[in-house]
Amino acid sequence: MIPVVVFWSSVILVVYAYIGYPCALAALAVLRRRVVAKGCMACRVSFIITARNEERRIREKLENTFAQDYPRALLEILVASDCSSDATDDVVRSYGDRVRLVRAAERKGKEAAQQLAVNAASGDILIFSDVGTALAPDGVSTMVRNFADPTVGCVSSVDTMLGTDAAGSGEGAYVRYEMRLRMLETAVHSLVGLSGSFFAARREVCRKWTADRQSDFSTLLNAVDLGFRGVLDPDSVGYYRNIVDDRRESQRKIRTVVRGIAVVASHVRMLNPFRYGLFAWQLASHKVCRWSVPFAMAGAAVGNALIVQRSVVYAATGAGQLLFYTAAVLGMWTGARVLRIPAFLLRSNLAILTAWVRFAAGERITLWDPSDRLTVLPPTVSR
Repeated sequence: MIPVVVFWSSVILVVYAYIGYPCALAALAVLRRRVVAKGCMACRVSFIITARNEERRIREKLENTFAQDYPRALLEILVASDCSSDATDDVVRSYGDRVRLVRAAERKGKEAAQQLAVNAASGDILIFSDVGTALAPDGVSTMVRNFADPTVGCVSSVDTMLGTDAAGSGEGAYVRYEMRLRMLETAVHSLVGLSGSFFAARREVCRKWTADRQSDFSTLLNAVDLGFRGVLDPDSVGYYRNIVDDRRESQRKIRTVVRGIAVVASHVRMLNPFRYGLFAWQLASHKVCRWSVPFAMAGAAVGNALIVQRSVVYAATGAGQLLFYTAAVLGMWTGARVLRIPAFLLRSNLAILTAWVRFAAGERITLWDPSDRLTVLPPTVSR
């Protein structure tokens, strides 16, 4: 009896995390659809670029930012340098008063550098962007329009991968899935996470900045805690390229999840549906259930192995699991295009499991090295 319960509860959790939750959101969106009341805004904006040893790419990023069509008098550009040890700061200084350099005296991590920039910024709206992300010329003005809605506390961009291999990669498929999920969350109530490469928030949302917590996730939770919501703007797009090395992508995933678990642990009260209502369900479904999938996969495999001889149904589910893991391992080993999605799912869940082990061991990650993308992004991107 116990193996049967373990097997089916594990299968239900995996299916709910990846399919059930989006389907539930889609059903709710039919019954209650919240729109974002966008409008023209003429407010001061601080555009914060976080950099750590980005001498190869910082010039392209700055040129891309200067090309924004937002009124120059209302756009303040800051580079938060996490104690860069290369020529990054010199490149920034070469632009004179067109950009402000906020340099950390010692390396303490991305969020600590961003906090220095937040304290120095004068904008009513703060926009955060990574060096490896390019924006269309209307990127800033399009994102700012969302804040005409008084219920909106923060805004996330849509992640779009560039490159000939992006459409067929496992990460590319996952990004498209995640963006669709965020659109449904926005339609129903609020996002659960922001795109760390390009997002914006009201200044009051950033007052509770925590230098040792994931900035995009913490900003969203701060906004909800203050009575706002986070939304995905389908017209605000951040363009970036896939990471060259799958191992580096796995390491990035591990860091992201370790930091995300730490944020949820510090905001566990937000899982209380009596206080946070629908958002508590969203947070539990999108983050807690998703991060529980590796344990459910193990439970489904072990439970199925113990009952495989009981019926044709369990023999078939066992064969299905064996086929999936075989395809995933072959995909990881050979890089075969047709096997990239199962390989990506296995690699991602192994990374999540590793993150849980490292978190349980007491590891907390604050330092960072920017992701090594395939090429330097173009100064501007046309839609």
